[in-house]
Amino acid sequence: MIQEAYVHGISTRAVDDLVRARGGMGVSKSQVSRLCGEIDERVQAFLTRPIEGHWPYLWIDATYLKSRHGGRIISVAVIVAVAVNTDGRREILGVTTGASEAEVFWTGFLRSLADRGLRGVKLVIADDHKGLRAAARRVFNAGLQRCRVHWARNLLAHAAPKQRAAVAAMIRTIFAQETKAEAFAPQWDKVADALRERHDKLGALMDASREDVLTYMDYPKEHWAQIASTNPLERVNKEIKRRADVVGIFPNDAAIVRLIGALMLEQSDEWAVSRRYFSLESLARLADSRSRQLPVVAA
Repeated sequence: MIQEAYVHGISTRAVDDLVRARGGMGVSKSQVSRLCGEIDERVQAFLTRPIEGHWPYLWIDATYLKSRHGGRIISVAVIVAVAVNTDGRREILGVTTGASEAEVFWTGFLRSLADRGLRGVKLVIADDHKGLRAAARRVFNAGLQRCRVHWARNLLAHAAPKQRAAVAAMIRTIFAQETKAEAFAPQWDKVADALRERHDKLGALMDASREDVLTYMDYPKEHWAQIASTNPLERVNKEIKRRADVVGIFPNDAAIVRLIGALMLEQSDEWAVSRRYFSLESLARLADSRSRQLPVVAA
């Protein structure tokens, strides 16, 4: 009962009240911590399990939580990796923490997935994390789709408040195109040039991000809605935040992995009995495209 309460984001004080309400003698914070430590074995087994099969799409997203390090409270990136296999099933493949998001960090994380058996990655969908593009290409020889939603928010942040609705409407016309050829050249250029007249910064941002934002259009159209952004992880991240807010500041990174890992184990079990994320027919069309093989990982 205590373990279940902990995983569901109930505070130590609330756990104590719950035990007393059921006729118990109450539990101390140290007792709760010791009992919850038993969760670690299940979490580690889940996060280190072998990965079998081929997984063409890999979503990666970061949520930031507070943790104590050497007497200081710092913001720690909690990375969650979700993938879809060639059977159309979603699974959470990995969870890790890190104070840095440089290429060495991303390379280490992706290699840990590769070492467990992750193969067949064609596209990594993520935000504009520093070093991730190079790491994805180096470890999986995969392309990177920059989250379209986060990109648009970043662009709108540079527009004047009164202009944002109009700018957002202009951007949507790009993504409404039927083919990448139509979106990539005439429509993107038209929008970029129009924005450039209003604000040089907006035009420059458009010029620098065209390929990153439209990569998803190289894949089956049936998949576009899911692979254009990290929105498929939005519900997961909201639940992480909800349960982490109860804790506030984690005592260490191991406590973060324990709670978030247990939550991801629950989510993965839920997905295991849900319907396929992609149809087998659409995945067959993806398989017909040029395959990419996992390269030898450099030492």
